[in-house]
Amino acid sequence: MYHFDWIRRHAERTPDKLALVDAHTGRQYTYAQFNQRANRLASFLRDELGVQQGDRVSILAQNSSDYFEVLFACGKIGAILNTLNWRLAVPELEFILNDCTPRVMLCEPEFAVQMAALRSQISCESYIVMGDSGSDGDWTYEQALAAGSPTDFVGPRLKYEETWAILYTSGTTGRPKGAQVTYGNFFYNAVGMGRAIDLTSEDVNLNVLPTFHAGGLGLYAGPIFHAGGTLVVMRAFEPGKMLDLIAKWGVTKLLLVPAIYLALLQYPGFDEADLSSVVHWGSGGSSLPPSLVQQYAKKGIIIQQGFGMTETGPTVFIIDKENAVRKAGSVGKPVLHTDVCIMDRQGNVLGPNEVGELCIRGGNVTSGYWNRPEATAEAIKNEWLHSGDAAMYDEEGFYTIVDRWKDMFISGGENVYPAEVENVIYQHPAVAETAVIGVPHPQWQETGRALVVLKAGQTATEQEIIDFCQGKLARYKIPKSVIFLDKPLPRTAAGKVLKRELRKTYGRTVE
Repeated sequence: MYHFDWIRRHAERTPDKLALVDAHTGRQYTYAQFNQRANRLASFLRDELGVQQGDRVSILAQNSSDYFEVLFACGKIGAILNTLNWRLAVPELEFILNDCTPRVMLCEPEFAVQMAALRSQISCESYIVMGDSGSDGDWTYEQALAAGSPTDFVGPRLKYEETWAILYTSGTTGRPKGAQVTYGNFFYNAVGMGRAIDLTSEDVNLNVLPTFHAGGLGLYAGPIFHAGGTLVVMRAFEPGKMLDLIAKWGVTKLLLVPAIYLALLQYPGFDEADLSSVVHWGSGGSSLPPSLVQQYAKKGIIIQQGFGMTETGPTVFIIDKENAVRKAGSVGKPVLHTDVCIMDRQGNVLGPNEVGELCIRGGNVTSGYWNRPEATAEAIKNEWLHSGDAAMYDEEGFYTIVDRWKDMFISGGENVYPAEVENVIYQHPAVAETAVIGVPHPQWQETGRALVVLKAGQTATEQEIIDFCQGKLARYKIPKSVIFLDKPLPRTAAGKVLKRELRKTYGRTVE
């Protein structure tokens, strides 16, 4: 199958429909204007800078409407967009840029210091500054658009299996890998998620998650553009601003991460905010504690938990609204055009209520990792992507992500999945955040240690947390120690807790 330019077609059919709003700058573009700006950038990249099909274009920037213009401009000429996590240190960025070798680099002025340090360490022909002024010899973004043509042009015919973007995994273990997100991945994600949450051209999505990440770039931005709806882009999450934007633009569909849901509960103006326009509240990025689902349900807000990966475009599951509370903790059932199964370590397919590794296949699955054939062969076997997540499904076909395989630990010969323990501790009224890690023990091999962040103004003791777990968990699952932290848990851009960092700092032996 071949890719077709979604924005161009919407510009032909509904040219005056509002497509894109930049909440930071106030800029607004119809589909016709959006398409013209993407055309201009594509024309400039191809005709002025010599970018050809397959060349990489890297971007180091925070959320903006420009980000999506760059994505669709790359799609018009077959260039590959490489999104860079602006939170990374210079050596980390250097590794990624030397791995994907971009021909062109776009960078916001906020990251000028990083770029100055990187220029001599990477091989890149051209630089574009996404601001009003740049260094000598650099183009600014608006200069580049002014130099390009707004008219549609004939680009290469692109197959679904060809790469549209390279998104580097968050690197919770070792060096990051560049997941190749194909045109087919974008399409099947748009169809699967769009159908699962009933997206239409009348919907408005507020994009809060970072656009360098699969969640910000692909959810719900990709599906909303495929449907011909409106995307409002927020530069960075700020609770008060987010609530104002929901009311101002009549936002109908939202995807947030659990950390944001936790923050909103503690925001003073949350209960008074006008949220009447929102018909869908989605959650992804990390495990959503059932207790949080219950707290929101009491406010009349039903959170639908989903699951995805950078390598799956990203959507795999999302629970339906009708079962979201009854099946709290479950990620639901697979979306359209996605197949899943649970396998044991020998590759046997398991049945209901058996914990194994989640494996995924379908048009949403990555073609592999950039420059990493060994890693690709290890992850994708006989068309099945091995996720590295321990999961199970029940008799009704609802799936639950039990935990990451690597986060599981063994205590007294029994498997302990930290997410199960964390879900219990989250029910304690004083707990804002928690993460459980396994630490060495002379008798039991490993035991659990709970790292806890308390809500503002709340107190609790180690024994209180341990006692709270009694009767709710098997004895071997109950943490033997608790450490209280005075700052939020370290997380990736997707909201996943960095267990590796916690183990490094707090994983000493229990006597």
